[in-house]
Amino acid sequence: MWYLYAIATALIWGLAELFYKKGARPDEKYSHLKICVCVGLIMGIHAVYVLLTEDINYNFINIIKYFPVSFLYILSMALSFFGMRFLEESISDPIENTSGAIASILCFLVLKQSMSLFSLFGVALIIIGVVVIGITESKDENGRIKKLGKKLAIIAFIMPFLYAILDGTASFMDAYFLEAEISPLVNVTEDTIELVANTSYELTFTICAIILMIYIKIKNEKVNIIYQKDKILAAIFETLGQFTYVFAMGGSAIIAAPIISSVCIFSLIFSRIFLKEKLTKRQYIAVFTVILGIMILCISEEI
Repeated sequence: MWYLYAIATALIWGLAELFYKKGARPDEKYSHLKICVCVGLIMGIHAVYVLLTEDINYNFINIIKYFPVSFLYILSMALSFFGMRFLEESISDPIENTSGAIASILCFLVLKQSMSLFSLFGVALIIIGVVVIGITESKDENGRIKKLGKKLAIIAFIMPFLYAILDGTASFMDAYFLEAEISPLVNVTEDTIELVANTSYELTFTICAIILMIYIKIKNEKVNIIYQKDKILAAIFETLGQFTYVFAMGGSAIIAAPIISSVCIFSLIFSRIFLKEKLTKRQYIAVFTVILGIMILCISEEI
């Protein structure tokens, strides 16, 4: 069942990425923070719903217990939202979704989870693709440096790499936190641990959203959540994907993480169809090298 959850997560988050990009306006100074606010508020609504309708014996100390994982996820998302204001989704998303490979490597090295040679080959392809994307992008004369300035252009391009590292580390930590027998979370069972972890994450994100709303108001900016249609839709899909994500990671994290990384396939398709993004031949080769590596990791589960 976790395998279906992993595929569902990739599809749902592919839709979220589309609306994230549409909502991340380069001319809106705090658009990345406003997206975080929308995500946090929607997640808060879902967390309250779970607490009221599910008998998970939730202990609020779990917010603190799970905070290291929540913090890495939230920080990685904020950096991603900033970067996508200036970087094409077709480039940033494959880079970001190498986080699944990072998580697999950490699970293999630290938690001693098994990985076949075929899977290792997939990881290698992903790494090669990311390197090629970096080299291609640095040489490609797409006018970003001229448009944004050298400093901002470099910062924007670094964001997806930082996301991959932080999100991959958080996914690895999830593999540990979602093991009921050894998890630091309290009052959990095999049946409730995923909901407890997800609720802790959503409540933490809600607290961050409230803090960010106060910060934005201090800066004399208006949030106007009601009028942020794209940001709200992104937040809804993010919340739905997060719900299926924890069940996928609770199954077989070393394989689920790379499968979820195939979200870049859906994101690439949506970006080409709805955002009309275009890539050079070199960029297409790099992107599809990453996608091929992710697909190999998916196939390895069936071998």
